[in-house]
Amino acid sequence: MFRRSLTAALALVVIAAPTAVAEHKLTTRFATFNASLNRATEGELLANLSTKDDPQARKVAEVVQRVRPDVLLLNEFDYVSGNRAVDAFRRNYLEVGQQGAQPIQYRHAYTAPVNTGVPTGVDLNNDGKIGGGDDAYGFGLFPGQYGMVVLSKHPIDTAAVRTFQKFRWADMPGSKLPRDYYSKQAQDILRLSSKSHWDLPVQVGRKKVHFLVSHPTPPTFDGPEDRNGKRNHDEIRFWADYVNPGKGGYIYDDAGKRGGLASGPFVFAGDQNSDPVDGDSDNLPAQLLLKAHKVIDPKPHSIGAVEASLVQGGANKDQRGPSWQDTGDFNDKTPGNLRIDYVLPSLPLIPVRAGVFWEPSHSPLARLNDASDHHAVWVDVIG
Repeated sequence: MFRRSLTAALALVVIAAPTAVAEHKLTTRFATFNASLNRATEGELLANLSTKDDPQARKVAEVVQRVRPDVLLLNEFDYVSGNRAVDAFRRNYLEVGQQGAQPIQYRHAYTAPVNTGVPTGVDLNNDGKIGGGDDAYGFGLFPGQYGMVVLSKHPIDTAAVRTFQKFRWADMPGSKLPRDYYSKQAQDILRLSSKSHWDLPVQVGRKKVHFLVSHPTPPTFDGPEDRNGKRNHDEIRFWADYVNPGKGGYIYDDAGKRGGLASGPFVFAGDQNSDPVDGDSDNLPAQLLLKAHKVIDPKPHSIGAVEASLVQGGANKDQRGPSWQDTGDFNDKTPGNLRIDYVLPSLPLIPVRAGVFWEPSHSPLARLNDASDHHAVWVDVIG
């Protein structure tokens, strides 16, 4: 059965819109955007961003300028040491007005190494050979491909940042690690995070908010053992355990500190590659985030997603989830468009507005919809 008629779906969007609050309340906008600013070869992204005329980078920058988040996670931004690519993107794209949009400045930025493309020296995909993207700690053709960066108008307490790049999958109690697929050698070295997990304390006024960001592997591109599906599940479960009291004792960070989040508000953000209802993920792990301790789901949405689902048809016809919450545009191909990008605040933060930057076809800004196959997701919070 088709997901919904356009009229009914748009009515639901209006009904589900977050309640407005008094204008004098100060809000902070948190956002995530899988910008697809990854390139095929090492150094290519830096070369592109060192100019001012890369078409995709200009579109990505304009999306950011239109959404205007205060704290932003960019997924699939190739890691380059020394913040050189980040600085080039800020200088040549974000701080230059794109197509009538106002420039935007981020004084603070954080990026760090990720597992993608880092060779393990072990045959992880059991093809009898060692080397290539499938035998890296996270799939990638070079170290840092598909990396992450956080941009912020508010200070990031870099001394208190916790990274979990090297946490071993085997060290998660009750993990879904497919031990009948991976060799003992592989099990001993394989890391949980396909990129990394970061806990970034952001100083918003007098309050410190933990920005918990990640980008789990897609639950596809494997075989009947479902190694990527199981890893996706456990990468998502990691954050749920991290914030749930009594469940994060097994966790250790890259500096050796143990335990989960002790206290304070947090915001989950990132392309989780998992829809709460549809898609290929193992046991729908997105539900673990949506139901995590103190989490509020503001249900970001867009009219553009509703229109796309109806126009594209195909696999979208048989989906059960609400199309107005979709964030990934995968056209009519299996599994269709999905909600896979999340910004989820925790109490005592209060979400007051939320949205997905997916413009309907009649909008002049619909030209930005192809900046990436994902759409920027944002949530305004007070508290």
